[in-house]
Amino acid sequence: MSSDIPQKIIRPAAEPVSATPEPARHDLERLDRLATLGLFSASMAHEIKNGLVAIKTFVEVLLEKGEDRELAGVVLRELKRIDGLATQVLQFATPKPVVLGPVNVPVLLDHSLRLLEPKLRSRLITLQRDYRAAPETVLGDEAQLQQVFINLLLNAVDAMGAGGTLTAATETAADKMKISIRDTGAGIAPENLAQVFDTFFTTKKNGTGLGLAISRRLVEAHHGTIEVQSKAGRGATFIITLPLA
Repeated sequence: MSSDIPQKIIRPAAEPVSATPEPARHDLERLDRLATLGLFSASMAHEIKNGLVAIKTFVEVLLEKGEDRELAGVVLRELKRIDGLATQVLQFATPKPVVLGPVNVPVLLDHSLRLLEPKLRSRLITLQRDYRAAPETVLGDEAQLQQVFINLLLNAVDAMGAGGTLTAATETAADKMKISIRDTGAGIAPENLAQVFDTFFTTKKNGTGLGLAISRRLVEAHHGTIEVQSKAGRGATFIITLPLA
């Protein structure tokens, strides 16, 4: 790991100082935009959540009194949805530090899948497990990795109609583990593949465009990578690569 101590490089007078390469400049501009977006998003999300507290309290009082329960119930559901969106923005803008420890990936995947069992049953989706990684443990933050898994699994389920197949797989490659979440949905259009992890990019009618962006940030905080492979009409596969414990 490089030192944080500032260093000064002395060049010969005759040697020209090269300009910042185009890819590097693009990355710096992207990081600067993300930093600005993070500050703005965090401020906005905090204000939204503060306002929701008063409204939610008022609606709950109406529900207790039995006044127009149906309308109050609709408003309360929408408030919860908005609160969830604000929470997502905060997660993206102010991520929690990673607390590393040994994480058994198949066990965590199975736990995540159990949470989705009602949805899988209602859609008649077939579940396949293909756990081949040995060892089965990575170095990570269990809560954050579960957030990534559930997000990818939910996206896979949403991408399929009734009767699809959801596959969760693991394999070992050198000193890393690859975790794959594969669906048999409509796939991702070629023109959208390069944008799926971009902040606020979404093709869902009520999507926020934050789920995959948050997932990428969490995976990168674990010194890992996340990528997607897809062909229109042939489903999509999201592949996470993490260092073994």
